[in-house]
Amino acid sequence: METCNFTGSSVASFWLVGFPSLQDHQFPLFFVFLIFYLLILSSNVTIIVAVATDPKLHKPMYFFLTNLSILDILLTTITIPRMLAMFLIKAKSVSSKGCFLQMYFFHGLAVTETFLLVVMSYDRYEAVCHPLHYAARMTKQKNLRLAAGAWFSALLVTIQPIFQSSQLTFGEMPRVNHCFCDHLAVVQAACQNAHTTFQSVLAFTMSMTVAFCPLLLVVISYTCIMVSVLQIKSKEGRRRTFSTCFSHLVVVITYYFSIALAFLAYRIKMPSDIHILSDMTFAILTPLVNPLIYTLRNRDIKRAVRQLASSKVFFMQKERLHLDQVRSKEMF
Repeated sequence: METCNFTGSSVASFWLVGFPSLQDHQFPLFFVFLIFYLLILSSNVTIIVAVATDPKLHKPMYFFLTNLSILDILLTTITIPRMLAMFLIKAKSVSSKGCFLQMYFFHGLAVTETFLLVVMSYDRYEAVCHPLHYAARMTKQKNLRLAAGAWFSALLVTIQPIFQSSQLTFGEMPRVNHCFCDHLAVVQAACQNAHTTFQSVLAFTMSMTVAFCPLLLVVISYTCIMVSVLQIKSKEGRRRTFSTCFSHLVVVITYYFSIALAFLAYRIKMPSDIHILSDMTFAILTPLVNPLIYTLRNRDIKRAVRQLASSKVFFMQKERLHLDQVRSKEMF
């Protein structure tokens, strides 16, 4: 019988089970998640570079979009590379400190995205409801404070539940039924006498608070935006004004859909693979979809990406021409 006399901080390592029903399909899983990761990196880096190199995009909306892209890169980098190693070389053992650090940054960054979506909805509220005072209200200093507040407060509020879970009692090498160190999966790996009910309730309560209180603020912002849009007399003016908010609204819906899917999977009795897949949807779906939404729906971003692509093509052609000239001189 396994002894349960180790706290989370004293456990040497945790054992990540991965997908229980797909143990014989590690290479396909590796390539699927590798493709997802490369798509997330390339698309979000493209947006960051496009915004940074185009002076016309040096606006509050795109400053916050850059923060969102950086956040999505970090969120997936916390989990996917470790998963790729697990799928490729079966590196399923993770140290205790590494597990809790991964747990902290994954959930901290997830909460940061929630807060950042609120900040972006506030920016759209100011742009639509107070267009004449928008530039004076959304200054660079205020934008920096709003973004920094979203990052710092989210990473701060995540400390308590992670610390509490590190004090639970575990066996010598706990088995975590997940592909990474998710909070609820680690809590469920604790011994039965470890009072995990409190941890589960605490995690659920905090998750609901940090997810749905910001959602309420987003709903309030968009209610005010809709009221302002409906007051515009011309149909074309209403369409043009609301189109500036549409991409962000789709991102919010996608994000909360993935959260609801993860919560639902944990509350309903389902196979372990479904629980894990629901969390992976939350961890991968929004970072993958966010840049696609903004690239496809936002004219300024599409224009900047096209200019960036054309400048790269021009640079490559110029380099090729230069090399051809050098080679021709060497021949003669």
